[in-house]
Amino acid sequence: MQCPRCGAPLPDNARFCYACGAPISAGVPPPPAPGGPYGYSGAPVGMVPPPPPPPPVQAAPTAPKELKCPACGAPLTPEFGDAVLTCQYCGGTVSLAGTGWKAVTQHSMLLPQVIDPDSALKIVRASMDSGLFHAHRFETSKVTDQKFQFVPYWIVPSSATTNFTYQDVAVSAGSTIGTIAASAFLGGELGRGRGNTFIPIVAAPVVNPTRQDQITASYQFPVVAVKGYAQYQPKNYQFNLDTRQPYKKDALPAGASVLNGDLPQESAQQMARAYVMQVQAEAAHKKHSMVSGLQTQVEVSEPELLHAPIWHFTLDHKGQPVVVLVDANSSRLMLSNL
Repeated sequence: MQCPRCGAPLPDNARFCYACGAPISAGVPPPPAPGGPYGYSGAPVGMVPPPPPPPPVQAAPTAPKELKCPACGAPLTPEFGDAVLTCQYCGGTVSLAGTGWKAVTQHSMLLPQVIDPDSALKIVRASMDSGLFHAHRFETSKVTDQKFQFVPYWIVPSSATTNFTYQDVAVSAGSTIGTIAASAFLGGELGRGRGNTFIPIVAAPVVNPTRQDQITASYQFPVVAVKGYAQYQPKNYQFNLDTRQPYKKDALPAGASVLNGDLPQESAQQMARAYVMQVQAEAAHKKHSMVSGLQTQVEVSEPELLHAPIWHFTLDHKGQPVVVLVDANSSRLMLSNL
């Protein structure tokens, strides 16, 4: 079946159009029951039924054509695949959910503190030239691309608990050394004055070096809402959410580029869960060596959409591309492949 509004192909049991969110009032009627005077196939008995007609050719999915901003009623014209749309007139936002298009009530933004490219490049220079052997690395590089954009992120509140076991090397080594020392001392006392020294076998209690530990943490994990922007996905970076404010179009700098997203919030929650599990595992291995039996439980809540101001620079350093992202709100280096 096809959506009566935008023509997108849909499964027969669809209740809402995945492309434009239009409700489907009735599904495709079931086929007529077999039987009747001509037999099961509908052809006279003894005759070969004609071949079934070929299935109809379904058109490729198209972008939704008629969407209205839930805040001001202005028309929205998304590209195919868009899942998060921000109205260019009032800043109202809608997202594609499992029940169709719905308004995003939690939409915030970070105001940029670094607006001009020269100030952003100073942060890049400080990063590239840091270290004893990296002096003047920025001067020997050439900026080949730069852009300033408000990039959408799903901020997913997450809580995680990781239980694991590890081998306490210090306990194991200490037990072995203590047993050897006690045996040597006792052997020396028993052999004193007899002209010979021997080390008896001392039956010391076995100390189990296996230990258990738990790591609990809470995150406001950012998941970039644009699928083609994988290089914008931070791993251990947290935005300064204390400075965020409700999204307002009037607060944007003149000429700022605001991106729409194509990642639904349900997908962002799944990705946040996977990222948090990875961060928890790395924290366990950093805290202890020889970790085993690691199990992590992650709970995620309703995400918030955040537009963050990001400076993106691409530099050529001796024929090698260098990509650096600067958080224009906190004036910090966000990501780099240095």
